[in-house]
Formats: sequence, C-alpha cells, structure tokens
Amino acid sequence: MLLTQDNIHTINSDLVSKPTDSSFHYPEKILQFGTGVLLRGLPDYFVHKANQKQVFCGRILVVKSTSSAGADAFEQQDNLYTLAIKGIEDGQEISHYEINNSISRVLAANQHWSEILKSAENPDLEIVFSNTTEVGIVISEDHINDAPPASFPGKLLAILYRRFVYFNADENKGLTVVPTELISDNGAKLKSIIIDLAKLNKLPNEFIDWLDTANDFCNTLVDRIVPGALPLAEYTKTCALLGYDDQLMIMAEPFRLWAIETSSDRVKQRLSFALADPNVLLVPSIEKYKEIKLRLLNGTHTLSCALALLAGFETVKEAMQNAAFNQFIRLLMRDEIGPAILSDSISVADINDFSSKVIDRFANPHLEHKWESIALNYSSKMAMRNVPLLRKWYTTQHEAPQLFALGFAAYLYLLKSKQNGNQYEQLINGRTILLQDESAPKLYAAWINSDKLIHTVLSDTDLWGINLTEFPHFEETVNQKLQQIIEEGALKALEISSVPDNKKV
Repeated sequence: MLLTQDNIHTINSDLVSKPTDSSFHYPEKILQFGTGVLLRGLPDYFVHKANQKQVFCGRILVVKSTSSAGADAFEQQDNLYTLAIKGIEDGQEISHYEINNSISRVLAANQHWSEILKSAENPDLEIVFSNTTEVGIVISEDHINDAPPASFPGKLLAILYRRFVYFNADENKGLTVVPTELISDNGAKLKSIIIDLAKLNKLPNEFIDWLDTANDFCNTLVDRIVPGALPLAEYTKTCALLGYDDQLMIMAEPFRLWAIETSSDRVKQRLSFALADPNVLLVPSIEKYKEIKLRLLNGTHTLSCALALLAGFETVKEAMQNAAFNQFIRLLMRDEIGPAILSDSISVADINDFSSKVIDRFANPHLEHKWESIALNYSSKMAMRNVPLLRKWYTTQHEAPQLFALGFAAYLYLLKSKQNGNQYEQLINGRTILLQDESAPKLYAAWINSDKLIHTVLSDTDLWGINLTEFPHFEETVNQKLQQIIEEGALKALEISSVPDNKKV
C-alpha cells in the first residue's frame, strides 16, 4: 500500500504518528524553493510540528527547479512523506516515525511557472524558504519576464515584483525570506543580489524601496544531518514494520537547530512555528551559534579526523565505540576547545550542552559518516576551523594545548603521502586513501626534509595566515606528539591522551 491521503486512515501502526485531519486544510503560507532532504528534514519538520500543535496553521507550496522524468512521487503520494528520526538523544537510542503533511503542492518551475507566479497574489503567503545549494545564491542576468527566470534570485524577484504590483505596494504584503543555503550571511547576500537584479531589470525605484522596507531577509544557521533515503534493506524492513510503502521516506538525526537572525516583531509573528520547538531560535544575532557549531562540531571533526584514520577507523560511529577515542573527543571539547571559545556571549553551560549533543551525534549508529569524506580539503579546514582556536587559546594560556597538538601532529602524518601521477595517496592498514587536499603537494614536499618538517609547515603563513611557531611550546609539543604517533601508532597515542595527567607515567 502506497502512502496517500486517501489511505492514511488505514495505517494502524503505533510506531508512526499521523497528521491531524484539520492540518490538511490549512492555507499556503510558505513558498519553498527546493524539494531536498535538508528542507524536508528541518524547516518542513518544524512547520509540520507546529501545525500539529495548531500553532502555525499554514502549509507549503514547493517549487522544483526541474521536472522529474516519469511519474512524480510527490504527486502519487499527495505530497506526504515519512520522516524517520533515528539516533541518540540524551544518551538514549531513539527511533521515531512521523508522516509529514506540511507540503500542499509541488510545482515544477519550467512547467507551471504561471501558476507559481499566481501564488504571489495569495494574501495568506508570508514566508519564503530556500535551499538551492551554495551556488544558488549568485548574481545573474535574469529577466523577470522569462518563463521562468533561470536562477533562484531571478525567480524570487519575479514573484516579489508580481506581489508588489498586485497588492499595489502594500507595506503589509511583503514576505519574510528565510534561506537555508550553507553560506555565511545568506539572507543579506540574497537581498543584495535581489536588489542588484531589480536594478538590472530597470524596475521602478518604488519597488526597490518596497523590497527594502516591506520584506525581511534573515541570515540563518541550519544544523541537522539528514542523510536522505534509508538503505534498501532497511527501507524494506521499515515499510513492512509500518504497513505501507513510501517513496519519499527520509531519515534524520534527532538533533536539530535552526537559528534565525531577527529583531523584528513582524518576523517573529510570521515565523510563529518557532513556538512549537525550542530548537528554532529567533535571535538578534546568530554569531554565537555559528561559533559554537564551527568550533565544537566542525573543529572537533577536523582535529580528530587524522587520528581516527591512522587508528584504522572508517566511520565516526566506529571510532566512538573505542573508549580511548571517545574520551579524547570529550576531553578535547571540555578542556581545550571549550575554554578557548568561552566569552561574554558563550557560557560554560552553552559549551557543555552542545558538547554533550556532539557526543550523541558522533555515536549515532544509523549514520555512516566516513572519516575519509571529512578529510576532504583537510588543510583549509584546519586553517579555518582550528587555527583561530589556537589563537584564542593563547590569549589566556601559556602552555600548548596537548590534545590539539596531537590532532595537528596526526594531520601532518596523514599528509605524509606518496605521489601517484598528479595524485597524493596515503596507505593505512592496507587501504589506500586519496588525499583530496589542495595543499597536499606542499606537505609532500615538506616531508622530503623531515628533520625540518614541523618548523617548515608551522611557519608557513600562506597555509595558516600566521606563523604558528610563535605560539609558546606549540612547535615542540607537536614534534613530541608526532614522534609518539610514528613510534607507537595513533591508537596508542589516543590511549595515552585519555589517561588523566596524574596517572601518566
């Protein structure tokens, strides 16, 4: 049996939550660009949750950039899909299924552009969501009379202009635009592009003023791992368990965060779905949350990645099952990264809360997060995520951070590669890893003269933006840790690092 609105009432499984009958009749309040799993696993999840609590009471019209070949699963399933939430929350493994009916319609831009434009005349419309990937928010030379304009900003501008004309420049009929693209200042950049494109299209100054004053473009931070479709064997088992088939079923981890930057009462009123979940944050600035995520989640990934690979772990969950590695992660966040980012805006409670969630997320048995993928562009990640941490550490400390130094030494050893044509490879436990790092040639060259390796790399301001040898005792500590990895192996180095200082021999 395929999941549809007609047969949803025949689903009797206690394992899945079903939407209320009334929530199918809510008006379209949101125009969403994209059908991707992040949108369905995070923003659409929050909207659905709010609708079930009768907080928001609005549905989503989705715009697809392309039409699908053959039968469309959204049409077949009346836009219903199951979200399988699987993972660890507060140290406990959870598995929960819910049928999401937040989407009312899905229209393809190149087939239904006139109907999409018509939605601009909907008086209930208040919000725009988007996830068009990082290349979606880019300047173009679109004309708004194209059917449709090629770019996402071009499409959005056409809709905004239609709304401006239809509602006769009514200041109360602007939209709140909430992008989720993973670029910094996504809302501000999108607004700038929209205004530039309006000028390029020679639209009236009155419209540009309306764009600026009647519409709100919010910077956002999204954080939830949404792998997408379940593996075939697990999908088949889940369908049998729940009693229906669902071509749109996706999985997400329990953790969720959507920080939206706004001080506007108008925006807060429109985004009332935030009231249904404390993990939607409407805040004057999202910088605090960006910093916490970048350092404690991404920075921890980067400082532990090479150690994990050298120790023979292929996935994050596999590494977290090792007691020494698990302890290394905990101590790294608690004793080094946490103190480095502590500030007037970031409290100890903030650090401890997010750190505990990182442990849960890393240990999720349902995620196949490969360390080899995390190692992509390793050097630039180290420079962006961790070198600023080192600078912050030394503003209050006079000794080298031991665990940071171990992670950095492991990074250096991982980049001790073999050249194979234009590629650089590392052989670990009989497995060849391709190092997709733009600085791999530079590290390869540095290893040729291994006696000067550490000084050469640490003092390279082109790599790090600063000379890392200037930090007291950092060079000698990295050297000690590197020798430890070379002589005893990464796993032994992890085991030593997890022993309290007063018990080390």
